[in-house]
Amino acid sequence: MKHHHEVIVVGAGISGIGAVIRLQRLGITDVLVLEKGDALGGTWRDNTYPGCACDVPSALYSYSFAPNGHWSRLFAGQREIRDYIERTAAAHAVHDRVLFGTELLRARWDEAEHRWALETSAGALTADCLITAAGPWNQPLIPDIPGLDGFTGEVFHSSRWNHDYDLTGKRVAVVGTGASAVQFVPEIAPHVRQLHLYQRTAQWVLPKPDTTLPAPVRSVLGSVPGALKALRRIEYGIMEALGVGFRNPWILRVVQQIGRIQLRAQVRDPQLREALTPDYTLGCKRLLMSNTYYPALTRPEVEVHAHAVRAVRGNVVIGADGQEREVDAIIFGTGFHILDMPIASRVFDGHGRSLGDHWKGSPQAYLGTTIAGFPNAFVLLGPALGTGHTSAFMILEAQLDYLAAAISAARAAGWTRVETRPEVQAAFNAEVQQALATTVYNAGGCRSYFLDVNGRNSFNWPWSTGRMRERLRNFDDAAYLTSAGMSS
Repeated sequence: MKHHHEVIVVGAGISGIGAVIRLQRLGITDVLVLEKGDALGGTWRDNTYPGCACDVPSALYSYSFAPNGHWSRLFAGQREIRDYIERTAAAHAVHDRVLFGTELLRARWDEAEHRWALETSAGALTADCLITAAGPWNQPLIPDIPGLDGFTGEVFHSSRWNHDYDLTGKRVAVVGTGASAVQFVPEIAPHVRQLHLYQRTAQWVLPKPDTTLPAPVRSVLGSVPGALKALRRIEYGIMEALGVGFRNPWILRVVQQIGRIQLRAQVRDPQLREALTPDYTLGCKRLLMSNTYYPALTRPEVEVHAHAVRAVRGNVVIGADGQEREVDAIIFGTGFHILDMPIASRVFDGHGRSLGDHWKGSPQAYLGTTIAGFPNAFVLLGPALGTGHTSAFMILEAQLDYLAAAISAARAAGWTRVETRPEVQAAFNAEVQQALATTVYNAGGCRSYFLDVNGRNSFNWPWSTGRMRERLRNFDDAAYLTSAGMSS
């Protein structure tokens, strides 16, 4: 195995794959991808729970350089998305650059050599440039519930679904009511004996405008020049129009009436309906869409507990209200370590301080992409870039343009060290925080995963996607400390 590479990428999900392809287009072929799993796909490899699908229109949820006119649905399912990712990677020979089954243990900037020194499960490596593409939807978050370790039944997280365990006829507790639970609960409810849904916070659920795409439509999208691009533009325009509401919460308070109407139409029981009615503005938490979630909760075998789980004792789940329910299995739909990403404890600056030490619970980067104190490093789908209305691919490709421009500038100038100026990063994040104050993310009246342990919104981009693309289009070298050659 070659030990030094021009670029090392951590993670082979959509971000890592996109990075490899973008670098290849620049003529950079000395790239190695470290992937701890045994296959490509990232979140779309890991999440195989029943009903797993995208909540962004398929035509928009794809690389712009690899259009797919053959989606079977307006909102594609997990298997179809993973197949698309694998086909795209194969078409660009990405597999040839991936070291599977290899985990990054530690990466430290070597100031003397102007390179990154990595410790991995496959041995030591070095790189001129480090790209972290592990993503925020990587490490499952399982709450610390007293007695859970002593539970006598089956326990798993939605992103680590145990397909070998047959839920038929079982008594099941589902903890969490986020995006994954909204999708898998309707799928498993008809098969279980009892389903106890523990809902700490009610969610706004809008109708999902999903439909199958007939063969003639797919034929047009796949063969007529410009048809797929036109569909992408239409979907982008609709999503951006929705994005205006995230910056003007009064608009979403109007839109949420659609969710209220759906709830009233699908849940007749006034007590259950009250329990399922949120007390915050739509968009304050992640936007959810489903046509089947509310009907599933009205089934006779489903009981909604509008509170958290207090403890587990043997095979008994104890709710915050003190009620006890015997169950055979517990499924967590409790999301991920979004802002306390595990990789932050594995990447170190030249003085031995980790990324986590720098952040102190509040991730920050310049343009969500580069970090003061960490030269020659890029983070994809980083802090302050998340939105509630657009595709992760749109964000990623804006970052890849910036990354490509930065590396091209460094190559042309002969720089061996490129680091964000701390004052520039601080000014950018102050600007972000000021703009976030009036968005629905901060002013919507809820606490979401957008907020870090310090109560700061470290996740969201407060402006339009168009503004993001504009800000990331060109590399602004004045924002960086640069040098050529080895340091003394």
